[in-house]
Amino acid sequence: MPCVPAVYKRTFGVILKRVKMNFNKHRSDAVHWYMHDLACRVVAKSGIATDRYHAGKLILQSLKEAPNLILQIDGATGESETFQSALERSVRCATAFRNIGLKLNDVIIIMAPLNIDLTTSMYAAFYLGVGVAGVDTLLGVEELQDTIQICLPKMIFCQSEKVAAVGEALKDLKLDVRVVTYDKGNTYCSFSEFLHKYGDNTPVDDFQPASIDTEEAISVLLSTSGTTGLPKYAALTHKNLMIGLPYLWIRCHEFPTPTRMALTLSPVQWISATNSLVMSPILKFTRLQTSLPVTTDHTYYLINKYKPTFVMTNPSMMTTLIKPGQREKCDFTSFRLFLLAGSPLPQKLFEDLKIVAPYADVYAGYGMSEIGTIALDPVNFISGCAGRPLGNTDYRLVDPGTGKDVLEPHKTGELWFKGPITFKGYYNNPEMTAEIYTEDKWLKSGDLFYRDENWNFFFVDRVKLLLKYRSHQISPTEIEDVIRTHPGVYDVAVTGILDEECNELPVACVVLQDSHTLTAQEIKDLVKSTLTDSNQLRGGVIFTKELPLTSTSKINRTALKSMVNNMKRE
Repeated sequence: MPCVPAVYKRTFGVILKRVKMNFNKHRSDAVHWYMHDLACRVVAKSGIATDRYHAGKLILQSLKEAPNLILQIDGATGESETFQSALERSVRCATAFRNIGLKLNDVIIIMAPLNIDLTTSMYAAFYLGVGVAGVDTLLGVEELQDTIQICLPKMIFCQSEKVAAVGEALKDLKLDVRVVTYDKGNTYCSFSEFLHKYGDNTPVDDFQPASIDTEEAISVLLSTSGTTGLPKYAALTHKNLMIGLPYLWIRCHEFPTPTRMALTLSPVQWISATNSLVMSPILKFTRLQTSLPVTTDHTYYLINKYKPTFVMTNPSMMTTLIKPGQREKCDFTSFRLFLLAGSPLPQKLFEDLKIVAPYADVYAGYGMSEIGTIALDPVNFISGCAGRPLGNTDYRLVDPGTGKDVLEPHKTGELWFKGPITFKGYYNNPEMTAEIYTEDKWLKSGDLFYRDENWNFFFVDRVKLLLKYRSHQISPTEIEDVIRTHPGVYDVAVTGILDEECNELPVACVVLQDSHTLTAQEIKDLVKSTLTDSNQLRGGVIFTKELPLTSTSKINRTALKSMVNNMKRE
């Protein structure tokens, strides 16, 4: 066992005697009972049955019910806000939206770090049936222009440092877009000025949210580039959102406040951020976030100071946080639940998390932007398992070559879904929507899985990322999982180089742990001793200090291919 601080050294007996936990090893329907009760209170007021899925009305009711609870903390500034403050400011923002002419089915863009004002504009939009598109703050002018042309926003909310890029992106577009900065700037109206100028003093109890068709009205637009690299925005309706998001909380059994404080490290465009921003008022827990860049040291500061109990992030980010030699700076023992999604959860990361956070349960989540939530019920006791079927969805495994159902266990197929959580479609992109949906409305995930006899699903790879060596299909993920088992390997990504005779040859790009040395032959021998002949690293091994990542911290496979073609392979 690696050397760890004394605070992490807990005997099994001590762990069994810990204080009462609020998390279950097995799923619970408690969150659905809670959501049903909340929805009943909303419908009783409006008399509209479908308001049970109106995200704006559910948030409005929840904010009214817990005025003194702390909703959010900006760990960068120490600023916090109560439910009552969030209620009053979001209602004022909604009246400002109405006064400038924003209406049902309009769209606003929010592209900023998670500051105190960000959800004020989000909740106000939900009240009125206005769609909210979270946009990556790192987009360049051309990418931003593409995004604006897709989303066609009526308003853009950003920080003053982005106004030049926003202005340049808008310059050649004939769109009437109002720009507001969350902070004080010199070019556009600031958020506080916007509220003061256009908001009114309508009492909270007199404010009436818009009536909407919850099966049609868009709540959020989630960005996704898939494997094409082209920007797309998955349109989720209010019903999609409010059926899907509670399933992230099926490991909890006490509501409201299933967790004391959720640490939100994800940027606004991620599914995990959407979950935290939307569900914190509804489930009545405190959201810890930051308006500063999320560095390792800053994250340690947030954890050490505020002692959060829950975090949903990706395995890559968590691997960095608990890297030996660094993790000793942070006390992770306040955590009670980790939900890691976005890429497969390595077994070593699972084991390391149990060392540094002995009171916490660790789950691997599988989801996609086109669903906006988890697509499988997470489990934490079967190595490599991505989850089991949920009750809100029908599932199929389909052979991508023949189109026939894969009925036997341990046979690979593309995972398809059908149910109320599947998205409305790609916003303003019917062609791509038609590609991902079948005629009878099955949603194709683009991911290969197999299942065992007990319907535990195991991720294999992206359909479009499989390598072809002669007549064999090779999964980069399978090779990566083998290489990660070596204690000297910090991270790895596998791609292919073109070969006239063999189609593609697998290449491994390896990042070593600090103070470790390995040879390319040792990596090759490890793969040779574990996998079949077709999976061998015939393209070689590259040692690198870091892997190229997308804005969502996934491996940038396009950049990876370019990298291996321009670096020396051993």
